[in-house]
Amino acid sequence: MKNYILLCLIFVSAFSFKSYSQQSKVNSGDKKYDQYAYINAIKTYEKVANKGYKSEDMFKKLGNSYYFNSDFQGAAKWYGELFAMNTNLEPEYYYRYAQALKSTGDLVKANKILDEFNAKFKNDNRGKLYKEDVNYLDQIKANSGRYKIENAGINSKYSDYGSIVYNNKIYFASARDTGNFSQRKHKWTGEYFTNIYDADINAENGSASKVNKFKSAINTKFHEATPVFTKDGKTVYFTRNNYDNGKKGKSESKTTLIKIYKATLENDKWTNISELSINSNNYSTAHPALSPDEKTLYFASDMPGSIGQSDIYKVSINNDGSLGTPQNLGKAINTEGKETFPYVTSENEIYFSSDGHPGLGGLDVFAGLISPDGTIEDIQNVGADINSPKDDFAYIIDPVTRKGYFSSNKDGGLGSDDVYQFLETKRLRCIQELEGVITDAETGAILPEAKVTLYSNQMEKKNEAIADASGRYTFPVDCGKTYNVRAEKEDYATKEVTITIEKTTGKTELPIALEKVSCKVTVGDDLGKCFGIKMIYFDLDKSNIRTEAAIDLEKILAVLNEYPKMKLDIRSHTDSRATFKYNEALSDRRAKSTIDWLIQNGIAPNRLTGKGYGETQLVNKCADGVPCTEAEHQENRRSEFIITAL
Repeated sequence: MKNYILLCLIFVSAFSFKSYSQQSKVNSGDKKYDQYAYINAIKTYEKVANKGYKSEDMFKKLGNSYYFNSDFQGAAKWYGELFAMNTNLEPEYYYRYAQALKSTGDLVKANKILDEFNAKFKNDNRGKLYKEDVNYLDQIKANSGRYKIENAGINSKYSDYGSIVYNNKIYFASARDTGNFSQRKHKWTGEYFTNIYDADINAENGSASKVNKFKSAINTKFHEATPVFTKDGKTVYFTRNNYDNGKKGKSESKTTLIKIYKATLENDKWTNISELSINSNNYSTAHPALSPDEKTLYFASDMPGSIGQSDIYKVSINNDGSLGTPQNLGKAINTEGKETFPYVTSENEIYFSSDGHPGLGGLDVFAGLISPDGTIEDIQNVGADINSPKDDFAYIIDPVTRKGYFSSNKDGGLGSDDVYQFLETKRLRCIQELEGVITDAETGAILPEAKVTLYSNQMEKKNEAIADASGRYTFPVDCGKTYNVRAEKEDYATKEVTITIEKTTGKTELPIALEKVSCKVTVGDDLGKCFGIKMIYFDLDKSNIRTEAAIDLEKILAVLNEYPKMKLDIRSHTDSRATFKYNEALSDRRAKSTIDWLIQNGIAPNRLTGKGYGETQLVNKCADGVPCTEAEHQENRRSEFIITAL
């Protein structure tokens, strides 16, 4: 018995020492993790894990350490261990695990985790986006096959990324060594800190010459990346660690974050380096991009008010170079994940990278349209040519040549990140031009200076043009949509035509022939007869103005605006079917709805009167009990616009 007790004591002591040793190593790994030294944290954690030690917290940090370095195979392994221990986890681990699984090619399991993610966290926009577009892989496939891609010729075995082209040079960030004796490695990635490099490029084929380190005070011993130049070449915005004038700034948690800086060119030297007013020691701002008119700066940040880990913002640039108040671009583009590396073109397209929108894994490149009110719409994955199961980002494109660059750590590259050049051979979106010639319906003569207005099928005004000397007009339109086109010219009757645009890129021809106004109206005449308006159409038994009714009322509105002293009495009539009382009430509501529509569109109420007459003023024999055809009943269902003053 004594021997047994002694043996147990020895075993317990050995086990306790072993547990203490393991915990000590885990604590050491935690310190490295908290200092963002992920590469060193991985080494420490894995030594313990490979000896059988299991901990939810350690598996979280192991998975994160790989995930934050875009090593999704390692992330999937340790997130898998985490989920084997517990599935009652925070939403971020569901999403990261799914992203990591996608990157390893396990789409079935990834989508299963995303289904669970969406079921558990219904308010997370990433789950909603996935559920709304559960067939996202089909869209990615449809958007693929549009690029010719090749290595940009500037890459090294280290990280190279974030390119911009200016004045026949390509500028990019690189962690390569170019002779600096005081090499310093970043603990997050295990690579050297990045500086900005450049290379001359051939304008015809995009090939690059020898790479040089950007000789400027912009480069320091810490990270510099993603420069963007103004068109005149006198100002550059760029990303740098919180480091200025030899002093390193830190957040409240003693962490050095990243900021956007600005420099100006004086005597061929970059000087006046200063951080932007949108920066803070306690959050990051990065990856600046300029709007084509250089009045707006787009950037990524995790500043207070962000939806996710990093959001895309914009801020106005004032005439004196100062900045306005940053505006989050909203939930249409930003998710609870990462949105970063914005780029805006002269075609109102915004390209960005995201791991929150449905993609192939890691960061994918997406394209959205910037609407006139600044909101982002029609966001699409650009396809599997650019995107991969790894991180794909920093996409830029020349909207004229359709040539550009992007960065990726996809398989087959030279380093952890590489810069690729591409030629887009087919547009992402279908592009259509609606055009035509305005002519005289009787003679065929062209009608220059006719006013042509484009409306949606809901009669929302989209565009306006004046026909040129050859009577031609043109509008950019969306493929597959239906539009109403109105043509107007003095002495001619206004005409609207409805057209549905083809779903393939090309041009849609819509000639419009106008008829000369054949009637001269006076007090007592029905203005509607000039435009062939027999009745204002309403849905059955209703008095809401329909689209067809609005088109005809627009004609009446135009005349009232042209003749500001004209007054109208609006009369609505029905046929004899239904009861007398019902017909009288319905026609009265319809007359009043017509008047209300004109008032809402700017006509003074004192210019309009109106009444419903029901079936009291039939124009034929079709009274109650008299058999009539539908065409005969139609004659009695009419609207009149009687001129009472001119």
